[in-house]
Amino acid sequence: MNWRGIWAIYKFEMHRFRRTLWTGLAVPVITTSLYFIVFGAAIGSRMSEINGIDYGSFIVPGLMMLSLFTESIFNASFGIHMPRFTGTIYEILSAPLSAIETVIGYVGAAATKAMSVALVILITANLFVDVRVEHPVLMLLYLLLVAATFCLFGFIVGIWAKGFEQLQIIPLLIVTPLTFLGGAFYSIEMLPEPWRTITLFNPVVYLINGFRWTFFGTADVPVATSLAATFAFFLTCLGAIWWIFRTGYRLKQ
Repeated sequence: MNWRGIWAIYKFEMHRFRRTLWTGLAVPVITTSLYFIVFGAAIGSRMSEINGIDYGSFIVPGLMMLSLFTESIFNASFGIHMPRFTGTIYEILSAPLSAIETVIGYVGAAATKAMSVALVILITANLFVDVRVEHPVLMLLYLLLVAATFCLFGFIVGIWAKGFEQLQIIPLLIVTPLTFLGGAFYSIEMLPEPWRTITLFNPVVYLINGFRWTFFGTADVPVATSLAATFAFFLTCLGAIWWIFRTGYRLKQ
């Protein structure tokens, strides 16, 4: 394993993050504050609890997942798309780095950035509500798994996109709506049939509920099902990236 090459990619990507550190961290703080002000005033006053959990605390895992999905996809897709756009991708492909080493460097940096933003949101949320985490170690591990999964997905998007406009299509038109419809700010048990059954076909439901279980020890779907769905998505992304490097899809063109 070429750890020096991995570190070079990781360090380069993290340097770009440090250049916009304050902006990157200020945005989630402001956004989280607005969510609590708006949702707390408009909804929290009328719906104080969900499944015995204070509504303000209940939405924290959903807020973290919403930002994690967006940040993971954006950072990973932009990181690999820039070398394609500037033509330096050929230097990376000709370097003494295997496909897995290249992916580890880019995905590792993107996951670090996304997890940093998610943890900042958790810290900010504690300024508004009392957030307890029943399984802190599992929470961090699950956070890492979801970040790595969506960074892999973002890596695929960055290779697939032909321009910067297409980088925004998947996060804005698919991932964000699925997140809002996936129980980020409500329990799917509150939905009437057939919408509750239809919602179970939304893969984001399982990711959010698995993460919420690490906070409160309860969720709308079994945690084993959530883990299985997350691992299935992770393996699917790995398989897609393996195929991309094997065929050179939009890498060697």
